[in-house]
Amino acid sequence: MHIVPITLAEANAFVSMHHRHHAPVVGHKFSVAAADASFWSIETRAPVVRGVAIIGRPVARGNDDGWTLEVNRCCTDGKRNACSMLYGAAWRAVKAMGYRRLITYTMLAEGGASLRAAGWKLIGERGGGNWNTPARPRIDTAVVLQGQKLLWEAA
Repeated sequence: MHIVPITLAEANAFVSMHHRHHAPVVGHKFSVAAADASFWSIETRAPVVRGVAIIGRPVARGNDDGWTLEVNRCCTDGKRNACSMLYGAAWRAVKAMGYRRLITYTMLAEGGASLRAAGWKLIGERGGGNWNTPARPRIDTAVVLQGQKLLWEAA
């Protein structure tokens, strides 16, 4: 596998097809893909994408300090080592761009093996609330996404 650039539209299409519980994102700073160069698509004459990482501004405004980015989506088709490859590539790219911190969140039930393999560190549990509040009415968070998450940081 190789890391290759990918557009947001292409990454979102992959997320729509393969992600277990998240929808595509609205915007990003950049996206990368893990592509299997040994298998080329006949239609597009391009490597077959096995996973994507979409990196953007942090969702939590307290983390949006201008020096931090967040992996908003990491999604694969199940290809072995694709997640850890994407997390590692995202951190290298973010550092090269001058950012100081890269974070992501996982569900409590997700083990985080790919993050640990890429050298990330578990910071702890965060959140658990709902975007819908009396002061800011929003569409309720999907039930599967409610509850606390685990915050990870690239190291």
